[in-house]
Amino acid sequence: MRDAVVVEAVRTPIGKGKPHGALAHVHPVELLAHTLRTLVERSGVDPELIDDVIGGTVDQVGEQAMNTTRYAALSAGLPESVPATTVDRQCGSSQQAVHFAAQGVISGAYDIAVACGVESMSRVPMWSSVPEGKDPFGPGIAARYPEGLVPQGISAELIAAKWSITREQMDAFAVSSHRRAAAAWDAGLFDAEVAPLEGVTRDECVRPDTDAEVLAGLRPAYHDPGFAERFPQIEWNVTAGNASSVNDGASAVLVMAGETAARLGLRPLARLHSFAVTGSDPLLMLTGVVPATEKVLRRAGLALDDIDLFEVNEAFSSVVLAWQQETGADLDKVNVHGGAIALGHPLGASGTRLTTTLVHAMRERGARYALQTMCEAGGLANAMLLERI
Repeated sequence: MRDAVVVEAVRTPIGKGKPHGALAHVHPVELLAHTLRTLVERSGVDPELIDDVIGGTVDQVGEQAMNTTRYAALSAGLPESVPATTVDRQCGSSQQAVHFAAQGVISGAYDIAVACGVESMSRVPMWSSVPEGKDPFGPGIAARYPEGLVPQGISAELIAAKWSITREQMDAFAVSSHRRAAAAWDAGLFDAEVAPLEGVTRDECVRPDTDAEVLAGLRPAYHDPGFAERFPQIEWNVTAGNASSVNDGASAVLVMAGETAARLGLRPLARLHSFAVTGSDPLLMLTGVVPATEKVLRRAGLALDDIDLFEVNEAFSSVVLAWQQETGADLDKVNVHGGAIALGHPLGASGTRLTTTLVHAMRERGARYALQTMCEAGGLANAMLLERI
């Protein structure tokens, strides 16, 4: 059976998803085009050979509408003959793009594919795709969940309550994320993956001086009297400091068959070994990373102890800490170069951002096996296992 390998992986620096953010002036098509152009340049692959470009974007509206990936590919200078499509699995959209690209290669449908993603949250704010007063769920969901679904922040609070995760634990995890990210930047560990853009060379949200005392002074981000009455177990410990921010950024990975890489004289960064997707309770919508991890390990025939590095998207501290409690994973192996709390979470770009950081960390640390998993709105999760070859 054919295998699928990653031969190059790049990302933009990540900017604040606010009007004053470092990348707010860059159109999302151009953010993604920059990574596609850099990916081709760094790999040296003839772009005529690319069979498909699969991109993730969450809010596909406004400047991110009309199949953003296609226009990014054209803006990047790829031949008009190279097709492209845009997918949405919420925060895991571009990780799903990696799954699709790898599965296409393994099946023989592709020889070379690009998986990528973009989100400009400064120009297309979250929920822009849902006009005020419109219901995106419909009457069937209202009947199945008569008390109503909840926003992700409330899910993060419910997870903290269910797993007895304290404010101090969440803040300490956030501090660790910032310190790891700052240390990685200082050591030059992001240099190989980041493609500077218009004078922006570093991630904008990393705060190396963040400490527990600073975070302890932040107010709860999601307190709501109605939800407080409905869920008296919530202690309201999720803050802007122990959750990911809103961001702008793009990322891309080049996937091809191992035999194709050999023929082109390219050295793979990693083999895309196994894949899993799961659904979970949409009320506790961010817990799918637990069964997804179990499922991908089972498919790979590996145990948790076989994994050298983990990337678990830091949508909220409580998500990663609950995942750790359930799996027993060593936090020293998790998000070793910092995660979304420090680096940022540009929704549609985050999946391939995690993959980009992970494959470079695998090479840097000599890791054999690595696992990436992401929680997603609606009670979904992706998981993927990579092997260094």
